[in-house]
Amino acid sequence: MKQKTYIAGLYYRLSQEDERQGESVSIDNQRTMLRKYAEEHGFEIYDEYIDDGVSGTTFQRPEVQRLLDDAKTGVINTIIVKDLSRFGRNYIEVGQYVDYVFPAFGIRFIAIQDNVDTENRDSNAMEMMPIMNVFNEWHAANTSKKIRAVRRSNALAGIYSAKKATYGYLKGTDKKRTPVIDEETAPVVRRIFELYAAGTSPKNIADILNAENIPSPGKLAYERLGHKGRPNEMRLWCEVSIRFMLNNIMYIGHLPMLQETTVSYKNHKRQAKDRSDWVITYNNHEPIISQELWDRVQERQKHMAQGRKTRSGYIHPLSGFLVCADCGSKLKMSGHSNKAKTEYQYHFNCGLHLRYGKTLCFSHYIPAKDIEAIVLNDIRTMAQRIVLDEKTIREDFIRHNADLADKAGKTAKKELQGKRKRTEELSRLMQVAYEDRLKSKMPEDICISFIQKYSEEQKRLETEIAELEGKLAETENTMQSADEFIRNIKKYLDAPELTREMCYELLDCVVVGGLPKITGKERVIDIVYKVDIASVLRYKLNNTNN
Repeated sequence: MKQKTYIAGLYYRLSQEDERQGESVSIDNQRTMLRKYAEEHGFEIYDEYIDDGVSGTTFQRPEVQRLLDDAKTGVINTIIVKDLSRFGRNYIEVGQYVDYVFPAFGIRFIAIQDNVDTENRDSNAMEMMPIMNVFNEWHAANTSKKIRAVRRSNALAGIYSAKKATYGYLKGTDKKRTPVIDEETAPVVRRIFELYAAGTSPKNIADILNAENIPSPGKLAYERLGHKGRPNEMRLWCEVSIRFMLNNIMYIGHLPMLQETTVSYKNHKRQAKDRSDWVITYNNHEPIISQELWDRVQERQKHMAQGRKTRSGYIHPLSGFLVCADCGSKLKMSGHSNKAKTEYQYHFNCGLHLRYGKTLCFSHYIPAKDIEAIVLNDIRTMAQRIVLDEKTIREDFIRHNADLADKAGKTAKKELQGKRKRTEELSRLMQVAYEDRLKSKMPEDICISFIQKYSEEQKRLETEIAELEGKLAETENTMQSADEFIRNIKKYLDAPELTREMCYELLDCVVVGGLPKITGKERVIDIVYKVDIASVLRYKLNNTNN
């Protein structure tokens, strides 16, 4: 009988996390091991396939795809890896390839250190493979969790971890790599802000900079740092990059971190995080832009923001801010001419009621002029009270917020400690289950069931931990927001009318209660400000009036 010729593809993989483990998992070490194994067993080596710096949680790796293509087309009939985790850490996909895909194409799969060889399916190693695959995936999830924890810890410590410095800055040489002003590009940043504040559009700013041949951030990185990408002559300023810069708080000395995340430890696609989930270190470095110029730019942007327009092009100041107290839907604006046809009058009503009638929600009709007057009067009253006694108001707010934060913080910290302790315990239990299976102390199906159960609980706890950490971080930024709120509301002490700019700066929403003739009680209008300093002001006002 003619002996089969085995034509092997040798696959090596190294992730960024693997690099921390040292030489034992290096590409060179894997190459030495696999080539020696192939030579000792008489395998003909066709090619080497190397994914360097790529996670094993996904199979969308360039070289593993080339490996699989060569296997499926018959170019190779054997795949050799150091261990199962090199091939992949997704136990479902690894299992599908080893159990179904490879046998269908007549491919022999060998994981040297795990003693897995699909030519000998009755071996103990093959029986243990499902367990090893589950454990490898758990390891990937656990490693991802640890990396996220380190990144968050660094962010909270104010360590600047960006791969390249934000345009206008250079990385510092201190331990935290604190950004320092780049004298070459910082003047460009200032000019962009000044041009916009003076009325120039982002598109026109980009055109001006391109016309003057000022290098864009991308072109500068290409020329100065040798970053890869499109040819440098294609790297131009654009409207998007200008708008991004106009909203980057780094330019006023604050350091925003963890602005993005990945879909999951298996899917590394980047996603933008909500601003409330960022970790921000305030007054971290020297600003390029003054607070006054920043405020002018933000005010202009808010003024330019588009609300819902009527057919005539009118945007009501409160459009998008009014919320139904009973169903939570937005109040919609409509209008009609008066009897004399001399004036067009606007009013708001519950959007759900307008669409579906009283079956889902009842009328919350309120004339636009009435709600405008209510909101404007409240803003003026608040501004007046602050101007009269700003120092006391601020101190009261600090005290009020500190009490609330102390109560909430103690509870949150205790809960956080318990959840972190439980995640550590779950990791230990999964390790024990795996080791018991290796020692034949636990049946395979029970082991898999335990690991899956523990893993699911661990993922749920990680989500809850992230939420608690976010709540605790919010208390640290409260005073920054309060000072900004005080500064903004004081501007409108004598405001003659309500403007959209005022609403954007001060309001979170306005909750409108139902009509008295429907509810049988007095209508309640709850004006919710961006900062809850309003509760302190109302408390003091009520006490003064009484």
